[in-house]
Amino acid sequence: MTGQRDRWAELTGGQAGEEYAQRFARLAESGHDIHGEASFCAALLEPASRVLDAGCGTGRIAIRLAELGHHCTGVDVDASMLAVARREAPAQDWLLGDLARLDALGLDPGFDLVLAAGNVIPLLAPGTGARVVGHLAAALRPGGLLVTGMGLDAAHLPLDEAPMTITEFDRWCAGAGLTLRQRCATWNGDPYDDGGYAVSVHTRPAA
Repeated sequence: MTGQRDRWAELTGGQAGEEYAQRFARLAESGHDIHGEASFCAALLEPASRVLDAGCGTGRIAIRLAELGHHCTGVDVDASMLAVARREAPAQDWLLGDLARLDALGLDPGFDLVLAAGNVIPLLAPGTGARVVGHLAAALRPGGLLVTGMGLDAAHLPLDEAPMTITEFDRWCAGAGLTLRQRCATWNGDPYDDGGYAVSVHTRPAA
């Protein structure tokens, strides 16, 4: 751990796993598509790709990508969320760890895609964003993709205000050697319109 609590822990106390899982179960039962993130990522991947779900939560996305034939590893700092993931998919790799110290987990690098969905980046501990992006970039193979989804205003975040701008995030990515390939307003691929939510695809240049 970094010694500083991330914003997610401040909001939930680290006990939100079951409630979070139930919310998505209710959405699925009511007919909502809860696999938008997984579908977006799958469209970018070759068959049987390696995926790191950074801030995987209850494993909803990683489990779906595994069902589609990809090899997924999930990392999260919230043990209550990982407990759900391990129950739902015990054969998958789920690691408890702080993204600000991702290098301490002993992961084999060379992932085809690293995903940070669900407002993972805005909910990091203050002051750790650039470091986390650097670790996520280092986990990619040359030519690999960092895919992120995040709110950029209070309407799209469980916060009173956004702790960062998209320009600042792009600066962190550039500092980690990544270049922007695509940006959308939704996981359905709608064009980005400078609104309050952004789905971004950055790439690590090929060697």
